[in-house]
Amino acid sequence: MHQKKIIVLGAGRVGSAIAVDLSKEFDVTVTDINQEVLNKQGDESSVKAIRVDLSTAGAIREIVKDFDLVIGSVPGYMGYNTVKNVIQSGKNMVDISFFPQNPFDLDELAKKAGITVVIDCGVAPGMGNIILGYHNRKMQINRFECLVGGLPVVREWPYEYKAVFSPVDVIEEYIRPARYVENSIIVVREALSDPELVYFEGLGTLESWNSDGLRTLIKTMKIPNMKEKTLRYPGTIEYLRVLRETGFFSSETVDISGKEIRPVDLTARLLFKKWKLNPGEEDFTVMRITIEGEENGKPKTCIYDLYDRYDQQTNTLSMAKTTGYTCAAVAKLLLDGKFHRTGICPPEYVGEDEDNFQFILNYQKERGVHYKVSERI
Repeated sequence: MHQKKIIVLGAGRVGSAIAVDLSKEFDVTVTDINQEVLNKQGDESSVKAIRVDLSTAGAIREIVKDFDLVIGSVPGYMGYNTVKNVIQSGKNMVDISFFPQNPFDLDELAKKAGITVVIDCGVAPGMGNIILGYHNRKMQINRFECLVGGLPVVREWPYEYKAVFSPVDVIEEYIRPARYVENSIIVVREALSDPELVYFEGLGTLESWNSDGLRTLIKTMKIPNMKEKTLRYPGTIEYLRVLRETGFFSSETVDISGKEIRPVDLTARLLFKKWKLNPGEEDFTVMRITIEGEENGKPKTCIYDLYDRYDQQTNTLSMAKTTGYTCAAVAKLLLDGKFHRTGICPPEYVGEDEDNFQFILNYQKERGVHYKVSERI
């Protein structure tokens, strides 16, 4: 039988984790413009690596043409055009680029082509959407809250933060206005607003703030109260607001000795060194999802707690696991013909099917990513 072929666009920490995981069952190729990143694929997996500049439509269409499924793991600013080009190539796709544009602008294009594209398929957005999609079929939900963050185990001055994703994508989280739903009305607040301290057993107290993580849920879910907040070590908000208000995150060019530069590009370059996880440095992912409502006419609250640590055996970052294995599980569902809705499909659509929902939970559990589920009736 023909072994199905997958191509992963983007060989960063998460893209590589997805590629290695899926290579146990499928023929996997990973591609990136950075040869150094590709060299890190190592010999421990059967993943093939090809250097390609993915910034052009022609390159994407040429590279994906012989594959059964495409996985998008490029930086957010490249995500929308990458997805569009893959659709035009006639290939199904699972994407984790979290691009800022409206994904549903590509829905008609995908449906006309008979293509399935599962977007935002990480941990949050991603797994949080899958969980909500599942419960939304069974419950009348009144409130959804997702608290989520990825942090270094060792708190190191000045930032007490390390990034798995592109620094520009992280900065986007600090400047993009946050949308949430309150009493069925969409509320827009600035990012980093409404700080709260939240206690997690065995971990301690973290700081949460409004971030724009609901994304597609605002359109797809008719739930009166929905909110997503980012978690960091306490004290983070103040220095991020200082940097933001000073203009370090601005995309508007400034003249420096006759050269036009965007402050955000300089900031990202400087922060990359400070935020980079060095070999052996460990991280963790923490997420708490609370869903309140009624089931069979009775009040019910479901809480999903995730506390995941760096995998010392495989040297895999927690954020790469929790993001990547969600994506890999959904990729397998597509390749096995278990999910075939056409068009732009946010993860909540995948979670609606109970078998698929349980498969995704079990897939991650087998790889050491455990969601602790508790209910209050």
